[in-house]
Amino acid sequence: MPKLLLIRNATMTATLAFAISAFAQPIVYPSKGQSLEQQRKDDAECYSWAKQNTGIDPAVVASTQPAQQTGPATGGGERARGAVRGAVGGAVIGGIADDDAGKGAGVGAVLGVMAGGRRARQNQDAQNQQAQADHQYKIDVFYRAYGACLESHGYTVK
Repeated sequence: MPKLLLIRNATMTATLAFAISAFAQPIVYPSKGQSLEQQRKDDAECYSWAKQNTGIDPAVVASTQPAQQTGPATGGGERARGAVRGAVGGAVIGGIADDDAGKGAGVGAVLGVMAGGRRARQNQDAQNQQAQADHQYKIDVFYRAYGACLESHGYTVK
């Protein structure tokens, strides 16, 4: 049982580390000796400037994770197209192999539906990955602008 707990904790730690790194603000160092009060003023000014110039509010973007498509992958027509292709191919093969095009079409249609379902799941996964990448891109754009502003005010940004 301790081994299971260790694996679970390692998984949770890795997940948390990814989540933090995905949306972490850049590290800002006052390289010209700016006071804490000046840092706060510059930070607020640059945050506002970056938000205005990019049209991105990281607080809103971070709180609105893209909806992941889950459940059966339907709606793209992949299964129906697979069934048709499978039925046609099965009818041809069935007609040639044992003079039973109907049986071949049935088998081909079933296999085609299964292949279409696989394609539908692959398409769904690709859409989910693209939505996550778009989400991360918005955060990155904002922080690049924010960092550029802070650097212009004499801060080192990493």
